[in-house]
Amino acid sequence: MNPPFRCQIGLAAILTVLLSATAGAVTPKAPRQDLAADAGWKFQLGDAAGAENPTFADSSWRTVDLPHDWSIESKPDKDNPSGTGGGFFPNGVGWYRKTFTAPRKWNGKRVTVQFDGVYRDATVYLNGHKLGTHPYGYTSFTFDLTPDLKLSGTNVLAVRVDNSAEPNSRWYSGSGIYRHVHVIVTEPTHVAHWGVFVTTPEVSTTSAKVSVKTHVSNESSTTAGLTVETTLFDKTNKTVGTAHSSLNLASSKEDETAQEIAVANPALWTPEIPTLYRAVSTIRKDGKIVDQVTTSFGIRSLTWSAEKGLLLNGKSIKLTGGSVHHDNGPLGAAAFDRAEERRVQLMKAAGMNAVRTAHNPPSPAFLDACDRLGLLVLDEPFDVWQAHKVKFDYGSNFDEWWKQDISSMVLRDRNHPSIVIWGIGNEIPELEVDRGGPLAKQLAEQVRALDNTRPLTLAFPGTTTMPTAQAVFSQLDITGYNYNLIPTYAKDHEQLPSRLMLTTESWPAKAFPLWAITHDNPYVLGDLTWTAMDYLGESGIGAWQYGTPEQAKMAEQAGGMMANTGMVDQLFAGMAKGVDVMAEMAKGSSDPMAKAAMQFFFHPYPWHAAVCGDLDLTGFRKPQSYYRDILWNGGDRVYATVRLPEPEGKKIIAIMWATYPTLPAWSWPGQEGKEMQVEVYSGAEKVRLFLNDKLIGEKPTGREQEFKAVFSVPYAPGTLKAVGVRGDREVTQSILTTAGNATKLRLTADRTVLRADGEDLSFVTVEAVDDQGHFQPHAEQEVQFSISGPGSIAAVGNGDGQDADSYHAERRKLYQGRALVVIRTSRKAGAIKLTAASAGLTDSTAMIDAKTIPAQAELQ
Repeated sequence: MNPPFRCQIGLAAILTVLLSATAGAVTPKAPRQDLAADAGWKFQLGDAAGAENPTFADSSWRTVDLPHDWSIESKPDKDNPSGTGGGFFPNGVGWYRKTFTAPRKWNGKRVTVQFDGVYRDATVYLNGHKLGTHPYGYTSFTFDLTPDLKLSGTNVLAVRVDNSAEPNSRWYSGSGIYRHVHVIVTEPTHVAHWGVFVTTPEVSTTSAKVSVKTHVSNESSTTAGLTVETTLFDKTNKTVGTAHSSLNLASSKEDETAQEIAVANPALWTPEIPTLYRAVSTIRKDGKIVDQVTTSFGIRSLTWSAEKGLLLNGKSIKLTGGSVHHDNGPLGAAAFDRAEERRVQLMKAAGMNAVRTAHNPPSPAFLDACDRLGLLVLDEPFDVWQAHKVKFDYGSNFDEWWKQDISSMVLRDRNHPSIVIWGIGNEIPELEVDRGGPLAKQLAEQVRALDNTRPLTLAFPGTTTMPTAQAVFSQLDITGYNYNLIPTYAKDHEQLPSRLMLTTESWPAKAFPLWAITHDNPYVLGDLTWTAMDYLGESGIGAWQYGTPEQAKMAEQAGGMMANTGMVDQLFAGMAKGVDVMAEMAKGSSDPMAKAAMQFFFHPYPWHAAVCGDLDLTGFRKPQSYYRDILWNGGDRVYATVRLPEPEGKKIIAIMWATYPTLPAWSWPGQEGKEMQVEVYSGAEKVRLFLNDKLIGEKPTGREQEFKAVFSVPYAPGTLKAVGVRGDREVTQSILTTAGNATKLRLTADRTVLRADGEDLSFVTVEAVDDQGHFQPHAEQEVQFSISGPGSIAAVGNGDGQDADSYHAERRKLYQGRALVVIRTSRKAGAIKLTAASAGLTDSTAMIDAKTIPAQAELQ
């Protein structure tokens, strides 16, 4: 075990080489250009011989703008080889081609293309010449275009994407160029790619030391005498510090300068007030500016120890949030900036302060949003090392590519103040065998060689103190526990008192005991539940179902078996030895208990999404989200919800990732006079429950009651009101009102003014309501959508993980009374009108205004 990890970090946010349109950024004086290359690609689904050649005829191909995911454009199908893990979506091979002109003024420049993410096995060509390949679907990568460019002529950039080897993922991956593409033009002497690294090794409220390392590359034919100047700006664009260094750089060489700048009275970055600064790095040669890069960063300190836990800027903080996969629900894998920002906003609004990027680096746009909005991040590289979990996963690429891929993650992301922990893997089978320790050592050493300011972790569900697992965790700073903290933390702490612990995945129904363990023990850093949001793939994870009492009892026993760390050790040991455990499990077993476990673990088509999140697939909060928010953040708040009734002779079975299903509704036709179970979550001392202004009862809701109360109430239509009480004073309330039959639709856009840039989005909520405007949660009508004006319907969806209708359509069924429509702007300004219609319901419209914005520099 390493000694207790103690460090202080103040880190930059994002390089403008990745995102040039930073608000308030200094206008570059240098010739560097960051050109957006998202628009106007030709796309064909299916292989095409010779498509890399510039003369290839692609006029019949579709024109698409990135980000683009071709899998989400099709419907799930039970026969697709992606299977339950991939959500039964189709994959295959696709080609992209972009034609552009390289102006004569690029003569003598260095021109690089950067892909933020392509899933999967990308092969890139320029003018018929193969530039190279990139297997992993989640790391950013670059190729040098300079040698093959035709100046003042037509150039063709072609990308073959091969996602045909299935299954290659345990969750929905999507297919295609699903993140942004940039073309970056610089002088031969320039700041190297991802070459600025900003930290703040000393931080207080009165002063901070900002350390800036600038890596410079000289690709010219002569020695360059350079001046490296760094200027720091606060959020008001006021200069707060500057530094100069000299650098003599021989031809075809690289070197680095290190500068320290003092900042007086810094505004510290926190999740509550995520203040950002900017560092502008200017390179001069013979007095002339040859390059300039802007880096956004935050000033903050982190201190870690088993005795005090995590201190952010000297104050104790617990990591409270969840893991997320990379998809955006109905949009699939397509990483639109607005969709990524919305996910962060939704998590923040749900009371979360932290997220784990499971199990891969996220998009730059997601991390930018975490920086701006204040969400702490555990950044994680991959789901496997050498041992496979599914047949064609990253295990085939690990030996050749691990170093490049983990370096891509750290170099690209290390300037984000939101990132506080690096992961090196998730549920790695090699922790069960002797080779795990040496593999962990090489990974940890590579991460620390690039950034030694953050602690390292790995998420594991097995026995964390056995010798082979200890050989891995001894290379790390934090032990990540997946589902195994509750039964093991006390024993592990007694054995290893300096160990830092973090719940990297947890059962949603275990929110209270995990809160209590984390609250009471400083060495337990927080709880990142599985999951923050529902996601595509891992079909049916978190689903509940009806069964007989006998099935319910067997399911409970099977759930306990699946949560046993000894069984996990056996499964992972099999994987580490090359056994296709997932395939064997899917085949079933002669053991009745194992068969029961499979029945409640694997859910067949049409399930194609996981439903274990605090938020559903379209971003609506579930009752469990409100409970977790009250647990972690307290406050005089109450939230009332109602357990679904059980039919005669049936039991609701909700095990493992599932929670008992409830609805925050008091509309239960057919249940008149029958007892309904009302759950009330409360941060107040006690709650009173009223039905139609008659007191049903009063119950305490303190820690001993796990901050909840359950009332049995004979159902009668009207108004159900839960009132939070502190002392003798009523301090808050939650009201549920019976709704009549749905008579009309209601549309609510999250944003009504958008940028006419071809990529901005508005998420429009569709609800069924009665004549008085009360939401009707049982409405299930299909709704038809139509749109006019300079916009399009990018996606439709609902929260039902087994509704297998297309997400790329103009219709969707309501689920629990709601659906979602995502509107995408075009490149023209004007009024966009969305209309929703359904038989028997009054239509509704939403108006969105697309505004012209200053054009971002684009590859033409």
